[in-house]
Amino acid sequence: MSKRQTRQREAIFEVLRDAAGPLSVPEVLSRAQERLPGLGTATVYRTLKLLQEDGRVRALTLDGESRFESAGRGHHHHFACRECGGVFDLDLCPVALPSGTVYPGGFVVEAHEVTLYGRCPGCVAKA
Repeated sequence: MSKRQTRQREAIFEVLRDAAGPLSVPEVLSRAQERLPGLGTATVYRTLKLLQEDGRVRALTLDGESRFESAGRGHHHHFACRECGGVFDLDLCPVALPSGTVYPGGFVVEAHEVTLYGRCPGCVAKA
């Protein structure tokens, strides 16, 4: 693998690692271009795929849009701002739902993901 590809991979990973929440491809591209001008959309897609295969990045879908975040952040949930479109990590789990919980009908919980929706602090302050 060439140095350029390695630089691109590291720049994209650093963008995701430093983000306050999962990012869309356009957000990744824009932030990574600040570090590597000339970076293209196709390279971002290829690199995100490689980073997922390496286990360094995970993909999630919020409101039908693919977003990406660095892996290994532990159990957390997300807050999606309906005003600015930003998505933020929440360190607090609003659901006390341990793995192995059995719901009526025999549904056994293995994991859960929660996304809260509303307005982020920045948008609330603008109002």
